[in-house]
Amino acid sequence: MQKYIDIHSHIIPGVDDGAHDMETSMRMLQLAADDGISEIILTPHNKPGHRPMDFSKLALKVEDMRSWLLGKKIGIKLYIGNEIYYRSDLVSEMENGHAVTLAGSRYVLVEFNPSDYYDHIRNGLYTLLMNGYYPILAHAERYREIRAKKSGMSDLREMGCYIQVNAGSVMGKFGFDTRQYSRKLLKQELVHFIATDAHDVGKRAPHLSACADYMIKKYGEDYAAQLLYDNPSSVIQDKEIVI
Repeated sequence: MQKYIDIHSHIIPGVDDGAHDMETSMRMLQLAADDGISEIILTPHNKPGHRPMDFSKLALKVEDMRSWLLGKKIGIKLYIGNEIYYRSDLVSEMENGHAVTLAGSRYVLVEFNPSDYYDHIRNGLYTLLMNGYYPILAHAERYREIRAKKSGMSDLREMGCYIQVNAGSVMGKFGFDTRQYSRKLLKQELVHFIATDAHDVGKRAPHLSACADYMIKKYGEDYAAQLLYDNPSSVIQDKEIVI
């Protein structure tokens, strides 16, 4: 594998807890390019209680990023999305344009509190499914109640949800237990996407190649390509991924 698509990142400057200025954004984009990432969906946090997201200003920031990439002759394609914190009125929030799907598709990158009850997570994902969306559970390895339930993740997948894990978790950047659980999900073929969830140029930098190498050695190139390129490409094209 030589190219990857990242569906979960926090690179837009000054909008959340990711890149805090344009210089950091540029450094993150350069790191992503050097690592082989060819397309990125930019997914700033969208949370209740925070200042409403101004998507016109967001688009201007993304255009500045695209101009910088063009000037540097870096061929990364950028798309706009959100990492959306689930709330009961989320469907109406999206319908009113206060939160957006990934790259204008039917796919929704959704997160919950790591300590939320399993039924709350399941019911939230089910609500999105019943309203015609394709929910992707962000950094699925984090949720304690899902981990504690033996068939928790497989039940969500069978319901029609998509599962995303962070490359850093697979590679052990967030502790042994998280690494082992992430790898268990991969072994059980419950994962649809590996993404960076990049926030900075350090511990949470936009890197996928090391995880890709691990995947290829452990499971072969086809499985690695599915999670790091093929499925993410289907999101951008708004094609349904058959579970």
